[in-house]
Amino acid sequence: MSLFSRKPGTLVEVVRRVKAGEQKFDPSLREFLDSFYVNPNSRQQAIEAQPDAIDAVHDAYIAAVAEHLARVYGLQIPDWSETHGNGLHEPFFAGGLQSLKGVLVAESPTAFRRRLLFVSKDALSRPRM
Repeated sequence: MSLFSRKPGTLVEVVRRVKAGEQKFDPSLREFLDSFYVNPNSRQQAIEAQPDAIDAVHDAYIAAVAEHLARVYGLQIPDWSETHGNGLHEPFFAGGLQSLKGVLVAESPTAFRRRLLFVSKDALSRPRM
């Protein structure tokens, strides 16, 4: 079985792939989300282990994903998500367009906003949800 015949099933695996240079962050996270949404019985396990650190933005993003998914799906919020990814000191706006900042501030879910990450309300949506 090749590396890409299996989607990452945990946030730990997402980060491992990124750090190993096997896959970029965005595609790896999208594949994780695909797996998360279609495997309801393994959702808690998918977010419960603390991933390694990458950098301030990605660490904050991973922690926000864990917290947001836990809240949306009624899972236990992982303890590590409170301390992981707190190194971001300047706001990060997804998309990079100045004209989107107001929309992103208004739409960004709480788990992202409190970490200075501003994303669209459907940042974690996938076609097969």
